Amino acid sequence: MFPNSILGRPPFTPNHQQHNNFFTLSPTVYSHQQLIDAQFNFQNADLSRAVSLQQLTYGNVSPIQTSASPLFRGRKRLSDEKNLPLDGKRQRFHSPHQEPTVVNQIVPLSAITFTLLNKTFTFFCGGFKLSQQILELFETCQQQISDLKKKELCRTQLQREIQLLFPQSRLFLVGSSLNGFGTRSSDGDLCLVVKEEPCFFQVNQKTEARHILTLVHKHFCTRLSGYIERPQLIRAKVPIVKFRDKVSCVEFDLNVNNIVGIRNTFLLRTYAYLENRVRPLVLVIKKWASHHQINDASRGTLSSYSLVLMVLHYLQTLPEPILPSLQKIYPESFSPAIQLHLVHQAPCNVPPYLSKNESNLGDLLLGFLKYYATEFDWNSQMISVREAKAIPRPDGIEWRNKYICVEEPFDGTNTARAVHEKQKFDMIKDQFLKSWHRLKNKRDLNSILPVRAAVLKR
Repeated sequence: MFPNSILGRPPFTPNHQQHNNFFTLSPTVYSHQQLIDAQFNFQNADLSRAVSLQQLTYGNVSPIQTSASPLFRGRKRLSDEKNLPLDGKRQRFHSPHQEPTVVNQIVPLSAITFTLLNKTFTFFCGGFKLSQQILELFETCQQQISDLKKKELCRTQLQREIQLLFPQSRLFLVGSSLNGFGTRSSDGDLCLVVKEEPCFFQVNQKTEARHILTLVHKHFCTRLSGYIERPQLIRAKVPIVKFRDKVSCVEFDLNVNNIVGIRNTFLLRTYAYLENRVRPLVLVIKKWASHHQINDASRGTLSSYSLVLMVLHYLQTLPEPILPSLQKIYPESFSPAIQLHLVHQAPCNVPPYLSKNESNLGDLLLGFLKYYATEFDWNSQMISVREAKAIPRPDGIEWRNKYICVEEPFDGTNTARAVHEKQKFDMIKDQFLKSWHRLKNKRDLNSILPVRAAVLKR
């Protein structure tokens, strides 16, 4: 269904990628065209090796040629490097005019070296301690290729089983597992599209979706009890089947025809790789919010999706923006009308964004906390990534008397509608303010997030 390319590759062509290495970090996750309906041929389990795909034929289209690429290798740990002093472990990069192979991706502990506009810069400790802590946390906790491979294997097997019930169906991996913001502990989100659009574009979630998921749940219980455990049908506003894969030990949520989830997965994936500071910042903020118990929509606080949109919005609204509005600049790539079999192409068509803002990660984390603690007007403003600015709240029923308004970029709904109690809203605001004050005074990530505990949770 989707043309495939090299696994582990970010959603930019090499010509684009080599010009944006402000912080070249760890190996990237799969892009969606490398996952959907692909037959995997993993040459080596070592994450430092490139992974190639078998040739596929789509209808009458000739096979797409793929080849292993050494452009983006995983972390390379040399046995003799473990004994080097900490200040000897730096990131080293080739010139932007050469192939941008990362020689050593160990996160620096006493210095950060990067290349920008053909010049090499090195910063030592001092005010960069906080940035170093964020980078170390990101490097340790980000989702690995091996994690995603397990989820994709489960998706492939489940799609075959579900097609026994619904022959024309497709199963999509969506959410944090694929959008670039996943961690090693991220659950898997799956979207079942029962028929190709437009003939089965919408389903009634209270009736049709529940009926479909009832059949899927029964099929899981009777045929797949040896492979998955604890399948449970949750009759929520968007009903889901929850289950655990026994092989990968990953928890999954499966919904039906939640098409907007597929679209926003690729919008967020493009933002994730548009600028190299985005992913580390989002990860540390998600960890911070989880630690302070304000990252759980089921308990009346912020969903991870809302938190990601809040970070993107903040980066768009800086005096010198770090991110633009992709939907404004590339309307043809992120139109809600694009058919699903073309959605995966959007990240490949967008080059990196070269921002003039040189703020380090520590300053950006401080600025994020300050923005929502003291600057954003919760009473009258709505967070809009689509517009790249705070806009007045609409006068609709979904927005009236809501404590937090975060616009979904495609369907315009409120992603933060779970925050419906004033007590929870006050707790969220209070945590932003307290954390901003602590971090401003200490300049130590441990003052707002115990790093060791966060690492153990992955």
